[in-house]
Amino acid sequence: MPSPLSTLPLETLLFEKCWVDCVQWHLEDEIRRPGLDPVQGMELKHRIDRSNQKRTDLVEQLDDHFLAWLGTISTADRSIPLNTESPAWAVDRLSILALKRYHMQEESIRPSAGLDHRERCAAKLQVLEEQRTDLTGSIQTLFDEVLHGRRRVKLYRQMKMYNDPKLNPALYRQPGKE
Repeated sequence: MPSPLSTLPLETLLFEKCWVDCVQWHLEDEIRRPGLDPVQGMELKHRIDRSNQKRTDLVEQLDDHFLAWLGTISTADRSIPLNTESPAWAVDRLSILALKRYHMQEESIRPSAGLDHRERCAAKLQVLEEQRTDLTGSIQTLFDEVLHGRRRVKLYRQMKMYNDPKLNPALYRQPGKE
């Protein structure tokens, strides 16, 4: 889905990343449907795998943008502590958290659910709100620390192997393929 909001590369990537997460959220729901036809389930699993790869690719593209913006201050001085997570993977968690918040909000007001269910979901929503506050603050702190030379970041490519027919033995060891 093309971004309806912007033609700026970073904003477009952020939109695409969130869109992939949203679509995948619903695919993950569908694959858990009781009585799902096995053939349809396998098709959904393959779509989820492709979506995971697209998600990873987009996160890495976002990190390319972030690291270009941060420049050499992000990795130059090896005496500065290295953050264990790249900025885009933190943003990835924020995107997933937004989906959790949205769907928990829906559940907390769903008319067909019982009062106990709605109250439990409302309590969970409060926890998710706190997590959002914490995570957005942590992301801001990460950028501030990198920009002020107190922390550095690196991009580690995921190098997923399960989708690659040259790296996944279940794909390249098929009869007649070797």
